Amino acid sequence: MKKKLILFCIFCQLFLPRADASYLLDRVVAVVNDEVITWSELYRSMETDAMPEVRKLSEDERKKVFRENETVFLENLINVKLQLQEARNTGIRVTDAELKDAIDGIKNKYGMSEEKFMESLKAEGFTIDEYKKRLREQIMLSKIVNQQVRNKVLVNDQDIDAFIRDNSDFKASTERYHLRHIFFKKPGNPADRPKVEELAQSVYAKITGGGDFVSLAKEYSEDATRNNGGDLGFFEQENLTKEFSSALSQMKPGDVSKPLWTSAGLHIIKLEEKSAKKSPEEIREKAKTTLSNKLFMERYNTWLKSLRERAFIDIRL
Repeated sequence: MKKKLILFCIFCQLFLPRADASYLLDRVVAVVNDEVITWSELYRSMETDAMPEVRKLSEDERKKVFRENETVFLENLINVKLQLQEARNTGIRVTDAELKDAIDGIKNKYGMSEEKFMESLKAEGFTIDEYKKRLREQIMLSKIVNQQVRNKVLVNDQDIDAFIRDNSDFKASTERYHLRHIFFKKPGNPADRPKVEELAQSVYAKITGGGDFVSLAKEYSEDATRNNGGDLGFFEQENLTKEFSSALSQMKPGDVSKPLWTSAGLHIIKLEEKSAKKSPEEIREKAKTTLSNKLFMERYNTWLKSLRERAFIDIRL
């Protein structure tokens, strides 16, 4: 008995942290029905799902970010556990053939050989068994969500009509222009117009000579947009002045206009980008997709809430 006690004490010294440690490596941080989530599982999940920007941080900085977001990650992990439990309870399984097809699909998508695939897993910190387990769970999640939520979201023509009617973004489409300008105020005295034109022409010459439009807008533009490099944002074609519309009809993205007068003053405009007019069919298809996604998220959140309400969840973080 004494020998066993000595061995147990040695085990404690080797594997248990000191009394002043802030956490136990494998302490239980949550119980979800009949499953537990450990601290190490939570932090492994955070390491795996971390954004690239977080992964680039030093170890201390990364741990600080994780500590600040423990609660959010734990809630997400609980939701995953609940969905996987529901999948198993409803008889959903992932066969080895399905798993192999998924891995082959990933290899083909990224043009990876078996050797490159294994190197990629190693770089991400996965063993092949860990990766297969994670991928199997992702397939199970997809199956249960499709079965319980996505396949039940049906959108008919009347739903689409109402959605388009209530959302101006999906009404008749015109071409849209993303513009910048350098603006010179209209002089109070008409006799001063040549001076304004001369200044605008000199700025235009700098642009055509390779000058940076944004920098020149910040230096010369005489309205509030100078602070953001003359950025005017997007304009529907129907909302453009006739002077702007006429100039833009001859321009392609990246082009800069010669100085042009409007009732407000003199402008040099740059066409940053131009979006093509969408057909009624394209507008309708986009509205259908947007509405379907909106309804899916609403029903998915409702379903997830029902899983949580029926479950035993004990958070110990």
